[in-house]
Amino acid sequence: MSDSSPEAADTASLRSTIGQALRGAHLDYTSMPLGRSILVLAVPMVLETSMQSLFAVCDIYFVSKLGPNAVAGVGITEALLSIIFAIGLGVAMGTTATVARRIGEKNREGASRVAAQALVLGVVISLLMGIPGAIFAEDLLALMGADAAVQEAGRGYTAFMMGGSGTILLLFIINAAFRGAGDAMLALKALALANFANIILDPILIFGLGPIPAMGVTGAAIATNLGRALGVSYQLHQLFRGNGRIRITWRDMGFDGAVVSRLLDVSSKAMMQYFVITTSFTGMIRVIAPYSADALAGYTIAVRVIVFVLLPAWGLSNAAATLVGQNLGAQQPERAERAVWFTAHCNAVFLGSVAVIFFILAPQLMRLFTDVDAVIAIGAQCLRTVSCGYLFMAYAMIMVAAFNGSGDTTTPTWVNFWCHWCLKIPLAYVLTWPLGWGPFGVFLAIPTAETAVAISMTLLFRRGGWKHREI
Repeated sequence: MSDSSPEAADTASLRSTIGQALRGAHLDYTSMPLGRSILVLAVPMVLETSMQSLFAVCDIYFVSKLGPNAVAGVGITEALLSIIFAIGLGVAMGTTATVARRIGEKNREGASRVAAQALVLGVVISLLMGIPGAIFAEDLLALMGADAAVQEAGRGYTAFMMGGSGTILLLFIINAAFRGAGDAMLALKALALANFANIILDPILIFGLGPIPAMGVTGAAIATNLGRALGVSYQLHQLFRGNGRIRITWRDMGFDGAVVSRLLDVSSKAMMQYFVITTSFTGMIRVIAPYSADALAGYTIAVRVIVFVLLPAWGLSNAAATLVGQNLGAQQPERAERAVWFTAHCNAVFLGSVAVIFFILAPQLMRLFTDVDAVIAIGAQCLRTVSCGYLFMAYAMIMVAAFNGSGDTTTPTWVNFWCHWCLKIPLAYVLTWPLGWGPFGVFLAIPTAETAVAISMTLLFRRGGWKHREI
């Protein structure tokens, strides 16, 4: 006998909805039950952001076999790439917010036009940033405080990563358009394809195979760029020939001053926001780099592990941003607010669980990447210290995403400026050097800053000004 209870029917309906989302069906997230809308958006977005973190984790897993100098070179390069990440994430956030607003207004043609203009903007920025970065790679490593051994080990990696930064930007921007439209599954597929290629190519190009010579840490950069390029190719195919909510034509690629102006208005402030966050990471690297190669390697590996577990939380944040944008476009601000609180509570449960795992298994997690005892000890200390702020960080991430999704990128920019530049970096320096706390000073400054962001953003969110932002 079949179960015809209301609970069974509701479960079957939920499974059907998730199945539709994973197949790329076009669902209306402004009219579905709120909890279901969040779940259906969050599942592919969490998987997508987890895929994004696999690039870093895969690279550091193989590169760690080459020794601390190679790992340190990768860590410094990641800090250098922070500027490019800031620009890419800024344009991506502007793209998500604007596309989501047009979709909420039932204006698919307008959403497609925004995506096309964002794509062109990404190509231009790629050329302006990538070429100088590749040419001056060694000089940039020296500027960041790398010693001669680290410069020698990381020179090729830095040159290829900076030169191939266009693949980073385009992955960010196009996937942002997909997310804003509610086509999160397309974004997931693009990153899955890119990661699959990177995982296959990394050991081959780093250590060599048959006629392919061992390229060391440089091989990791080449593998990553080739994988990302494959993902971008899939994205472009979907944009021009796919069946998603947004589909662009060559006519859409022509310069549209009104669309670009709106996009830049949101994106420029978001760029500054992410620039503040990512360059604060550069500042932390600069504080810890002179301490020792082991300290820098331990911090670099720990940060990769932290990013790996945080990116699913960013997936929840992306879902919140999309729902805020689409519901504001549909003139449903109260529904948008409920979505934010629901997602924030879910994020707190997730990151709280991660904090417990980090406290218990920090050394074991570090041993997955290195067998150097000094590096393991420093990395484990970093994991445990940073996780102390995870509950606050959970709310900070969602509140920032809510403002960004509404198009108000100014408020979180200022909050991040004060908390990361004016609090975190000076505090890290004072604790590490004048007070003599060593690397622990850097680690402690991170949860302190995130707690300040969480408190500030939650208070501002309650004021409700974000509900009235027009884009």
